[in-house]
This record gives sequence, C-alpha cells and structure tokens, in this order.
Amino acid sequence: MKSEPQGHEVRRVFGVLFIAISIAVGAATILSEIAFINKEPFYYYAIISILSFGITFGIIFGKSRKLMSSIGDRMKHSVKWSTGAKALNGICWAGPFAAIAAFPSLYQYFILLGIGLGNFSTYLLMKRYSGLDNREQMIVGLVSLTALPIVAEINTTLFITKQDIAIMLSRIFISIAYGIGGIYGIITK
Repeated sequence: MKSEPQGHEVRRVFGVLFIAISIAVGAATILSEIAFINKEPFYYYAIISILSFGITFGIIFGKSRKLMSSIGDRMKHSVKWSTGAKALNGICWAGPFAAIAAFPSLYQYFILLGIGLGNFSTYLLMKRYSGLDNREQMIVGLVSLTALPIVAEINTTLFITKQDIAIMLSRIFISIAYGIGGIYGIITK
C-alpha cells in the first residue's frame, strides 16, 4: 500500500489541529456566555477556557504522538527565517493582542486582527522562506480579517451596549475561521 505524501499528511494534521481549535474556541465561547448570563465569578472563565482546550486537545491528540511530531516539524521551518521575517511575524501575531491592554473596549476587533494577521503573515512567510503552501493557514487568516468589518457592522447596528455579545460574536467567527481552514486541510490533496 502506498503511503500519503508527507505534505498532504502534514496538511491533514494541521487540519485536525485547526478543527480542534475551532471546537475548543466554540465550546469556550458558548460556556463563557452561559457563565456571563448567570453572573458566575470571573475565575470561571479561566476554568472554562482551560477545560475546553484541555479536553478537546486531550481527546484529539492524546493518543497520537505522530500528530504532535508533524506539527512540530512544520513549525521548525520558521527557525530558518531571517530576523526581520521573524520580527514581522511576531508583530503580526502579538501586536494586536498587546493593543488589547491599551484599548480593552476594542477587544473583539483586536483578537480577530491578531488571528487574521498572524495566520496570514505566517502563510506568506512560510511560502516565501520555506517553500510551503499552507493554504489552510491562509484561509484562517483571510476569514478572520474578512470577519472584522462584519463584526464592526453588527456591533454598531445591533449591540452597541452589549459588549459580551460583541466578544462572543468575534470568537464565533474565530471558531468558524479555524473550522473552515481545518476542513480545507483535511479534504485537500
């Protein structure tokens, strides 16, 4: 029996990773909204996030060291990038998240921007410096960036005073973005 090409195998592994992220973010979003509605203590949100990611990743990756090894192998490609490329990628990922501290009321936009810019810049840099065409990562980035104006429009027309709904909506879009990227990674050859 012929084995799959390594590129396809790694794409499928990242597809599984992205679907795991989608499930974890979706579950944490729904459970956090329930906790908010029930006025649960703030520390519940940390517990919800840890359990959502821990259970999802434990179930999906707990039995397969090969999956984790494939993810690590693909991530090692960024070690070979130039210092400028690494700095640019770091700014794309961390910059929007750091901006949340200065502008917490814009949290829902910065989280989408960070996921969008981070994934899209990683896609472009991996393609340029490592010759890898990780389209599933490009999809996550573009869907997240596309969601920005949608979230802004919905927030300004429907939820001006409902910050929790605005945050929930941005997280749902992140879950959708990772889900679409994950499905693409699994079904494409």
